[in-house]
Amino acid sequence: MRWPETIMYGLWTLWAISWVAASGWTAQTKGRPPVRGEIFYRVLTFLGFGMLFFFQFVQAGGPWRLWHTPLEIGWVCVGLTVLSLAFAWWARLHLGKLWSARVTRKEDHRIIDTGPYALVRQPIYTALLSAALWLGLYKGTVWSIGGFVLLAIGYVMKARIEERFLREELGAASYDEYARRTPMIVPFAPV
Repeated sequence: MRWPETIMYGLWTLWAISWVAASGWTAQTKGRPPVRGEIFYRVLTFLGFGMLFFFQFVQAGGPWRLWHTPLEIGWVCVGLTVLSLAFAWWARLHLGKLWSARVTRKEDHRIIDTGPYALVRQPIYTALLSAALWLGLYKGTVWSIGGFVLLAIGYVMKARIEERFLREELGAASYDEYARRTPMIVPFAPV
């Protein structure tokens, strides 16, 4: 394993530890959709993270490696990972006590459409997918690219469930207006 990959793993680890440590800083949950609707995206994201991070040990080279990334590009991926995970924290801090790991409606929930939420409706998913993309591209394996694809599918599914739920809970007219002017995950994409 080369330094850029080791550093990206370290960045992800620090992010995960800090994310879990801050998980108690939320408002009281007032509603959530049925858990059964969340199972499929959870399985996809679990498998995606597993493929991205842990399957490296079974494919040191050979047919599993699609390309070898030059060291210079690796350092660019490290920098982009830092920016991606910082964007996730910006979104989480901007959301404040309305954040939740699950799809929920919190006490005093409202549509947040400022800060990173003015760029995309799901900036945390954007950030995590972006950071996963940089690691996946750097590793250049069938497993890492497949893991990113599963994560992308899982997070889009979760975003759709979340947006359908929030639309019902917070009012269709106001949520639809926000959705018309702000892309879901990809910044500056047509809406």
